[in-house]
Amino acid sequence: MELRHLRYFLAVAEEGQFTRAADRLAMQQPPLSQQIRVLEEEVGFDLFVRLPRGITLTPAGEAFADDIRMLFEMLQHAIGKASRIARGELGTIAIGLTSSAGIHPLTSAVIRAFRKLCPEVAVEPAEFNAAEIVERLANGQLQVAFLRKPVATRDDLVYELLQDEPMVVVLPVGHVLLEHAGKRPPQIPLKALANENFILVRRPGAPGMYADILDACRLAGFAPQVAREVPRMAAGINLVAAGLGVTLVPASMQQYAHAGTVYCALKPPTKLQAPLHLAYPAELHNAAARRFIDLALERARES
Repeated sequence: MELRHLRYFLAVAEEGQFTRAADRLAMQQPPLSQQIRVLEEEVGFDLFVRLPRGITLTPAGEAFADDIRMLFEMLQHAIGKASRIARGELGTIAIGLTSSAGIHPLTSAVIRAFRKLCPEVAVEPAEFNAAEIVERLANGQLQVAFLRKPVATRDDLVYELLQDEPMVVVLPVGHVLLEHAGKRPPQIPLKALANENFILVRRPGAPGMYADILDACRLAGFAPQVAREVPRMAAGINLVAAGLGVTLVPASMQQYAHAGTVYCALKPPTKLQAPLHLAYPAELHNAAARRFIDLALERARES
Protein backbone atom coordinates (compact mmCIF):
# COMPACT_ATOMS: atom_id res chain seq x y z
CA MET A 1 0.00 0.00 0.00
CA GLU A 2 1.44 3.34 -1.04
CA LEU A 3 0.83 6.69 0.60
CA ARG A 4 -0.45 8.13 -2.69
CA HIS A 5 -3.27 5.55 -2.74
CA LEU A 6 -4.45 6.85 0.64
CA ARG A 7 -4.35 10.43 -0.63
CA TYR A 8 -6.38 9.40 -3.68
CA PHE A 9 -8.90 7.67 -1.42
CA LEU A 10 -9.38 10.73 0.82
CA ALA A 11 -9.78 13.03 -2.17
CA VAL A 12 -12.55 10.83 -3.61
CA ALA A 13 -14.19 10.46 -0.18
CA GLU A 14 -14.20 14.23 0.38
CA GLU A 15 -15.30 15.22 -3.13
CA GLY A 16 -18.01 12.54 -3.43
CA GLN A 17 -17.24 11.78 -7.08
CA PHE A 18 -14.28 10.72 -9.18
CA THR A 19 -14.42 13.66 -11.61
CA ARG A 20 -13.93 16.39 -9.01
CA ALA A 21 -11.38 14.29 -7.13
CA ALA A 22 -9.39 13.79 -10.34
CA ASP A 23 -9.40 17.55 -10.97
CA ARG A 24 -8.24 18.17 -7.42
CA LEU A 25 -5.41 15.66 -7.83
CA ALA A 26 -4.51 16.96 -11.32
CA MET A 27 -4.95 13.56 -12.92
CA GLN A 28 -7.35 11.80 -15.28
CA GLN A 29 -10.47 10.07 -13.95
CA PRO A 30 -9.82 6.55 -15.37
CA PRO A 31 -6.41 6.14 -13.71
CA LEU A 32 -7.88 7.44 -10.44
CA SER A 33 -10.74 4.93 -10.57
CA GLN A 34 -8.23 2.20 -11.31
CA GLN A 35 -6.05 3.15 -8.34
CA ILE A 36 -9.05 3.11 -6.00
CA ARG A 37 -9.88 -0.41 -7.25
CA VAL A 38 -6.27 -1.45 -6.53
CA LEU A 39 -6.60 -0.09 -2.98
CA GLU A 40 -9.91 -1.91 -2.43
CA GLU A 41 -8.37 -5.15 -3.63
CA GLU A 42 -5.44 -4.65 -1.28
CA VAL A 43 -7.56 -3.96 1.82
CA GLY A 44 -9.98 -6.71 0.86
CA PHE A 45 -13.30 -4.82 1.02
CA ASP A 46 -15.26 -2.13 -0.83
CA LEU A 47 -14.61 1.44 0.23
CA PHE A 48 -17.28 3.04 -1.96
CA VAL A 49 -20.76 2.30 -3.21
CA ARG A 50 -20.89 3.30 -6.90
CA LEU A 51 -24.16 5.13 -7.68
CA PRO A 52 -25.58 6.38 -11.01
CA ARG A 53 -24.76 9.90 -9.88
CA GLY A 54 -21.58 9.82 -7.82
CA ILE A 55 -20.42 7.60 -5.03
CA THR A 56 -20.82 7.20 -1.29
CA LEU A 57 -18.63 5.61 1.33
CA THR A 58 -19.46 2.18 2.67
CA PRO A 59 -19.55 1.89 6.49
CA ALA A 60 -16.10 0.30 6.31
CA GLY A 61 -14.98 3.13 4.04
CA GLU A 62 -16.20 5.76 6.51
CA ALA A 63 -14.24 4.18 9.36
CA PHE A 64 -11.22 3.83 7.11
CA ALA A 65 -11.45 7.51 6.07
CA ASP A 66 -11.61 8.70 9.69
CA ASP A 67 -8.49 6.77 10.61
CA ILE A 68 -6.61 7.80 7.47
CA ARG A 69 -7.31 11.46 8.25
CA MET A 70 -5.82 10.89 11.70
CA LEU A 71 -2.87 9.17 10.09
CA PHE A 72 -2.17 12.19 7.87
CA GLU A 73 -2.53 14.54 10.83
CA MET A 74 0.03 12.44 12.73
CA LEU A 75 2.27 12.47 9.69
CA GLN A 76 2.13 16.26 9.47
CA HIS A 77 2.82 16.51 13.19
CA ALA A 78 5.80 14.17 12.81
CA ILE A 79 7.19 16.22 9.93
CA GLY A 80 6.75 19.46 11.87
CA LYS A 81 8.40 18.04 14.97
CA ALA A 82 11.31 16.57 13.02
CA SER A 83 11.73 19.87 11.17
CA ARG A 84 12.01 21.76 14.46
CA ILE A 85 14.58 19.25 15.71
CA ALA A 86 16.53 19.71 12.45
CA ARG A 87 16.52 23.48 13.08
CA GLY A 88 17.71 23.01 16.67
CA GLU A 89 14.47 24.27 18.21
CA LEU A 90 13.65 20.95 19.90
CA GLY A 91 15.74 18.10 21.22
CA THR A 92 18.14 17.24 24.00
CA ILE A 93 21.76 18.18 24.69
CA ALA A 94 23.92 16.19 27.09
CA ILE A 95 26.66 18.53 28.35
CA GLY A 96 29.78 17.33 30.14
CA LEU A 97 31.51 19.51 32.75
CA THR A 98 34.68 19.11 34.72
CA SER A 99 34.32 20.52 38.23
CA SER A 100 36.52 23.57 37.59
CA ALA A 101 35.07 24.23 34.12
CA GLY A 102 31.56 23.98 35.51
CA ILE A 103 32.18 26.72 38.07
CA HIS A 104 33.60 29.14 35.50
CA PRO A 105 31.23 32.12 35.00
CA LEU A 106 31.26 31.74 31.22
CA THR A 107 29.98 28.16 31.45
CA SER A 108 26.92 29.03 33.51
CA ALA A 109 26.30 32.17 31.43
CA VAL A 110 26.26 30.16 28.18
CA ILE A 111 23.92 27.49 29.56
CA ARG A 112 21.60 30.13 30.97
CA ALA A 113 21.55 32.10 27.69
CA PHE A 114 20.90 28.95 25.66
CA ARG A 115 17.95 27.93 27.82
CA LYS A 116 16.46 31.38 27.23
CA LEU A 117 17.13 31.18 23.48
CA CYS A 118 15.87 27.59 23.07
CA PRO A 119 13.46 26.91 25.94
CA GLU A 120 12.13 23.70 24.35
CA VAL A 121 15.54 22.05 24.15
CA ALA A 122 16.26 19.88 27.19
CA VAL A 123 19.71 20.64 28.63
CA GLU A 124 21.24 17.81 30.66
CA PRO A 125 24.56 18.80 32.30
CA ALA A 126 26.61 16.24 34.20
CA GLU A 127 30.01 16.38 35.89
CA PHE A 128 32.87 14.06 34.90
CA ASN A 129 36.63 14.23 34.86
CA ALA A 130 38.40 15.16 31.62
CA ALA A 131 39.22 11.58 30.65
CA GLU A 132 35.59 10.50 31.12
CA ILE A 133 34.38 13.47 29.08
CA VAL A 134 36.61 12.61 26.13
CA GLU A 135 35.38 9.02 26.17
CA ARG A 136 31.72 10.05 26.38
CA LEU A 137 32.05 12.60 23.60
CA ALA A 138 33.63 9.97 21.38
CA ASN A 139 30.91 7.37 21.97
CA GLY A 140 28.02 9.83 21.59
CA GLN A 141 26.88 9.98 25.23
CA LEU A 142 27.72 13.70 25.31
CA GLN A 143 27.20 16.25 22.56
CA VAL A 144 29.31 19.10 24.01
CA ALA A 145 31.55 19.60 27.03
CA PHE A 146 33.38 22.28 28.98
CA LEU A 147 36.80 21.17 30.19
CA ARG A 148 40.25 22.50 30.85
CA LYS A 149 43.41 21.49 29.00
CA PRO A 150 43.44 18.31 26.91
CA VAL A 151 46.80 16.55 26.74
CA ALA A 152 46.14 14.45 23.67
CA THR A 153 43.51 15.56 21.20
CA ARG A 154 41.55 13.06 19.14
CA ASP A 155 40.95 13.57 15.43
CA ASP A 156 37.24 12.89 15.91
CA LEU A 157 36.84 15.70 18.49
CA VAL A 158 37.10 19.48 18.16
CA TYR A 159 38.51 21.65 20.97
CA GLU A 160 37.66 25.35 20.95
CA LEU A 161 39.58 27.62 23.33
CA LEU A 162 37.05 29.88 25.05
CA GLN A 163 39.15 31.67 27.66
CA ASP A 164 42.39 31.58 29.61
CA GLU A 165 42.55 32.41 33.30
CA PRO A 166 45.40 32.41 35.84
CA MET A 167 45.98 29.66 38.36
CA VAL A 168 46.02 30.62 42.04
CA VAL A 169 47.51 29.05 45.16
CA VAL A 170 45.18 27.74 47.86
CA LEU A 171 46.66 27.87 51.36
CA PRO A 172 45.14 26.91 54.70
CA VAL A 173 44.26 29.76 57.05
CA GLY A 174 47.21 30.45 59.35
CA HIS A 175 49.83 29.18 56.90
CA VAL A 176 53.31 30.58 57.49
CA LEU A 177 53.28 32.31 54.08
CA LEU A 178 50.33 34.39 55.31
CA GLU A 179 51.91 35.55 58.58
CA HIS A 180 52.96 39.00 57.39
CA ALA A 181 50.13 39.54 54.96
CA GLY A 182 47.76 42.42 55.44
CA LYS A 183 44.08 42.29 54.72
CA ARG A 184 44.78 41.45 51.08
CA PRO A 185 46.18 37.97 50.33
CA PRO A 186 49.81 38.20 49.21
CA GLN A 187 51.25 37.08 45.90
CA ILE A 188 53.09 33.80 46.42
CA PRO A 189 56.27 32.88 44.52
CA LEU A 190 55.89 29.34 43.26
CA LYS A 191 59.34 28.42 44.61
CA ALA A 192 58.05 29.30 48.11
CA LEU A 193 55.99 26.11 47.88
CA ALA A 194 59.03 23.87 47.35
CA ASN A 195 58.68 22.17 50.75
CA GLU A 196 54.90 21.93 50.74
CA ASN A 197 52.72 18.86 50.30
CA PHE A 198 50.80 19.29 47.06
CA ILE A 199 47.23 18.11 46.65
CA LEU A 200 46.37 17.69 42.96
CA VAL A 201 43.55 16.31 40.89
CA ARG A 202 44.52 12.81 39.77
CA ARG A 203 46.60 12.72 36.61
CA PRO A 204 44.15 10.51 34.63
CA GLY A 205 41.29 12.85 35.45
CA ALA A 206 43.04 16.12 34.57
CA PRO A 207 46.28 15.16 32.80
CA GLY A 208 46.89 18.52 31.11
CA MET A 209 46.64 20.65 34.23
CA TYR A 210 48.60 18.10 36.28
CA ALA A 211 51.47 18.19 33.77
CA ASP A 212 51.46 22.01 33.62
CA ILE A 213 51.80 22.30 37.39
CA LEU A 214 54.68 19.85 37.49
CA ASP A 215 56.45 21.64 34.63
CA ALA A 216 56.01 25.05 36.27
CA CYS A 217 57.46 23.76 39.55
CA ARG A 218 60.47 22.30 37.76
CA LEU A 219 61.07 25.65 36.05
CA ALA A 220 60.93 27.24 39.50
CA GLY A 221 63.71 24.89 40.61
CA PHE A 222 62.00 22.09 42.49
CA ALA A 223 60.10 18.86 42.03
CA PRO A 224 56.76 19.13 43.85
CA GLN A 225 55.91 16.57 46.48
CA VAL A 226 52.47 15.30 45.50
CA ALA A 227 51.18 14.01 48.82
CA ARG A 228 47.59 13.34 47.77
CA GLU A 229 45.59 13.04 44.58
CA VAL A 230 41.87 13.75 44.57
CA PRO A 231 39.08 13.16 42.04
CA ARG A 232 37.85 16.78 42.03
CA MET A 233 39.31 20.23 42.77
CA ALA A 234 36.68 20.90 45.41
CA ALA A 235 37.92 17.86 47.31
CA GLY A 236 41.46 19.22 47.14
CA ILE A 237 40.35 22.57 48.55
CA ASN A 238 38.62 20.79 51.42
CA LEU A 239 41.85 18.94 52.23
CA VAL A 240 43.78 22.23 52.15
CA ALA A 241 41.33 23.64 54.67
CA ALA A 242 42.07 20.64 56.88
CA GLY A 243 45.77 21.55 56.81
CA LEU A 244 46.91 18.58 54.73
CA GLY A 245 48.72 20.55 52.05
CA VAL A 246 48.38 23.21 49.36
CA THR A 247 46.94 23.18 45.89
CA LEU A 248 46.73 25.20 42.68
CA VAL A 249 43.39 25.85 40.99
CA PRO A 250 41.96 28.14 38.30
CA ALA A 251 41.11 31.61 39.61
CA SER A 252 37.37 31.08 39.05
CA MET A 253 37.43 28.33 41.70
CA GLN A 254 37.59 31.16 44.25
CA GLN A 255 33.79 31.11 43.99
CA TYR A 256 34.08 27.88 45.98
CA ALA A 257 34.46 29.84 49.21
CA HIS A 258 35.81 27.91 52.17
CA ALA A 259 36.37 29.57 55.53
CA GLY A 260 39.50 27.50 56.13
CA THR A 261 41.38 28.58 53.00
CA VAL A 262 42.99 31.63 51.43
CA TYR A 263 43.39 32.07 47.67
CA CYS A 264 46.60 33.82 46.60
CA ALA A 265 47.83 34.94 43.21
CA LEU A 266 51.12 33.56 41.90
CA LYS A 267 53.95 36.07 41.90
CA PRO A 268 55.51 36.77 38.48
CA PRO A 269 57.38 35.58 36.52
CA THR A 270 55.46 32.34 37.11
CA LYS A 271 52.42 32.38 34.86
CA LEU A 272 50.33 29.25 35.11
CA GLN A 273 47.24 29.45 32.93
CA ALA A 274 44.06 27.41 33.08
CA PRO A 275 42.40 27.35 29.67
CA LEU A 276 38.67 26.74 29.32
CA HIS A 277 37.79 24.66 26.26
CA LEU A 278 34.57 23.67 24.58
CA ALA A 279 34.81 20.19 23.08
CA TYR A 280 32.45 18.42 20.71
CA PRO A 281 32.49 15.68 18.03
CA ALA A 282 33.90 16.67 14.65
CA GLU A 283 30.86 15.02 13.06
CA LEU A 284 27.96 16.54 14.95
CA HIS A 285 24.43 15.69 13.86
CA ASN A 286 22.58 17.37 16.73
CA ALA A 287 21.32 20.75 15.48
CA ALA A 288 20.52 21.98 18.99
CA ALA A 289 24.09 21.21 20.06
CA ARG A 290 25.38 23.14 17.04
CA ARG A 291 23.33 26.17 18.13
CA PHE A 292 24.74 25.77 21.64
CA ILE A 293 28.30 25.73 20.27
CA ASP A 294 27.71 28.84 18.16
CA LEU A 295 26.31 30.65 21.19
CA ALA A 296 29.25 29.60 23.39
CA LEU A 297 31.79 30.83 20.83
CA GLU A 298 29.92 34.12 20.44
CA ARG A 299 29.82 34.67 24.22
CA ALA A 300 33.53 33.83 24.47
CA ARG A 301 34.39 36.43 21.83
CA GLU A 302 32.34 39.03 23.67
CA SER A 303 33.89 38.35 27.09
